Amino acid sequence: MRSTPILILKKLATAAALGLAAVSAPSAMAQVAPTAAEAAAYTGLHAAAQKGDTANITRLAAAGASLNARDGNGRTPLHVAAFARQREAIRALVKAGADIHLLDRDRYDAVTIASVADDEETLRTLLALGASAKQITSRYDGTALIAAAHLGHDGVVRQLIAAGAPLDHVNNLHWTAAIEAVVLGDGGKRHQQTLQALIAAGANLKLADRHGNTPLQLAKARGYGEMVTMLEKAGAR
Repeated sequence: MRSTPILILKKLATAAALGLAAVSAPSAMAQVAPTAAEAAAYTGLHAAAQKGDTANITRLAAAGASLNARDGNGRTPLHVAAFARQREAIRALVKAGADIHLLDRDRYDAVTIASVADDEETLRTLLALGASAKQITSRYDGTALIAAAHLGHDGVVRQLIAAGAPLDHVNNLHWTAAIEAVVLGDGGKRHQQTLQALIAAGANLKLADRHGNTPLQLAKARGYGEMVTMLEKAGAR
């Protein structure tokens, strides 16, 4: 299953509409889960991670298998387990010594994989095991928080905020999480709750995109009345 290619296209189209410089082709930027064919072809720890076979993970690790081996897309067994929502496999891999912070070829870590998938339980597992919510990920030089805000994954956003995710990181499109919640959101309930969580956490609402547009100005331009109201109540300009 390939995740979020339509949303990647949306991000690029929105950037173009706002007059941003051209960026790389979307096929190079999409977060890509293992296909059914790739999963079926896995062996060793990748296969065990995909299936959630913790006993085999423990056995292979004890026999010296490479815990951070890469597949053709740079995914480690831990990345595969995150995509497959195999939380016990994640625990077994980390217990055996797998690096929880590695990025795949498209520069996603397990935290961002779970965040994009709106998989709150896997994210909770990863954070409890010591994964960081602060890594710079993706070809946009973003964060898991920016990705989750873009998608309106409000529960994920709250988890990431609680884990110390940088509220005001600016990606290479010159957008923060608050800006993405508006620019790439639909103005609906989950994006509203996402924006409210960022406001409550103290996100800097004065930070503007590269054209000088603040979250409030962008919300007004899109006719997102509820967002405008919450931003104005927070003192945004």
